[in-house]
Amino acid sequence: MYLTVILDWYSRYVVSWSMSDQLTTDFVLEALEIALSKASPEIINSDQGSQYTSHVWTEMILSSNPKIQISMDGRGRCMDNIFTERFWRSYKYEEVYLKEYETPRECRRGTSDYIEHYNHRRPHQVLDYKTPYKIKCLRGGSYN
Repeated sequence: MYLTVILDWYSRYVVSWSMSDQLTTDFVLEALEIALSKASPEIINSDQGSQYTSHVWTEMILSSNPKIQISMDGRGRCMDNIFTERFWRSYKYEEVYLKEYETPRECRRGTSDYIEHYNHRRPHQVLDYKTPYKIKCLRGGSYN
């Protein structure tokens, strides 16, 4: 299964996510569309995967708001996107490696439950032990 998340770097809140059993552009665009319906960021950063370098990805961003800057990590530079990499580590160690999903449906349900927990109940040391949701609310974030 492939998972993409759109993460607010300030609050670490997962704004949207999508999952697929195929590495296509469709599920990434789905997550982007949901995120852009909730928020209009100044910058969208991604790695250099083909889904994120596609014309349709950049066109969706720019048609949403031409002022959004598109940023991509340097090749082989995971530290350029450290907040998202930290999310992946937490997700894998706190969810994926502890479960033995039998079906894609179980994987999606477990991921949904984990992201709900991550956003609303999991305190983050870097956020002074507040949840991403709490930081988002303190900042006045309007996405759900």
